[in-house]
Amino acid sequence: MINLAVNLGGLKMKNPVTTASGTFGFGPEYAPYIDLNRLGAIVVKGTTLEPRKGNPTPRIVETPAGILNCIGLQNPGVDYFIEHGLPYLRDYATPVIVNIAGNSLEDYAELARRLSAAAGVAALEVNISCPNVKQGGMVFGTSCAMASDVIRTVRDNTKLPLIAKLSPNVTDIVEIAEGVAAAGADALALINTLLGMKIDIYSRKPVLGNVMGGLSGPAIRPVAIRIVWQVARAVNLPVLGMGGIMTAEDAIEFILAGATAVAVGTANFINPRATMDILEGIESYMEKFAVKDINELVGAAYGGVSTC
Repeated sequence: MINLAVNLGGLKMKNPVTTASGTFGFGPEYAPYIDLNRLGAIVVKGTTLEPRKGNPTPRIVETPAGILNCIGLQNPGVDYFIEHGLPYLRDYATPVIVNIAGNSLEDYAELARRLSAAAGVAALEVNISCPNVKQGGMVFGTSCAMASDVIRTVRDNTKLPLIAKLSPNVTDIVEIAEGVAAAGADALALINTLLGMKIDIYSRKPVLGNVMGGLSGPAIRPVAIRIVWQVARAVNLPVLGMGGIMTAEDAIEFILAGATAVAVGTANFINPRATMDILEGIESYMEKFAVKDINELVGAAYGGVSTC
């Protein structure tokens, strides 16, 4: 018998494997391929107060060992999600984490209030790190003061577990992590995408409609591991690690660096069963090395202990 259960800042998960926002839709898209009940949690697509059409196309382009995207938080808005998305997800015994994004503090406050009153929401992931929107997004996440203001605002408007999703596109992410921890975050999501771009050498123009976009996939994994390692050692909050997790070995590396749980993102586009393959691989690793509790591995690379 092995224990896979983790506690991510008050959010109890049956195992440490969840999905990265924006790569798993709202759940039904992947139900034909996996049993959603087996996931530790489901993180749904970024949700805003009003519907968003997103950025102009093209919005996704492949790069070596990854993809660039500039979707621009296209979504039907929070009211539509509450009315049409949540009833479906409530049929599953899997916690639902809603990723929220806003243009202002008032947006975040209202999102927190509406989702806190909706049955079936287990936690909020506060997106202050999206690199491809003109308002809000990374603008909030690159300033320690602004990031803290957003988290404090959400904290004042919800009792749900609050996960701050941070941007790697900063000078000192530890400082920002410490700021949002002091402002009331219960956990940290590390990392969002790195800002990048691609130019078509024949047209001599940027490929993406938004010019720049967020780089994800295996190319960013070493950066993500480094950041998880740095932040987990400096800030006493559990970490949701993400960034190029394609295999169970990748997930275990994040856990050893200090992540309590992991989110699978780009891998879902390549293999819709990636989350299940990774979960089963973690189980096999634990059985092979006689690890009885997944929490024994959290931060084990530096002799750390789980912060859950």
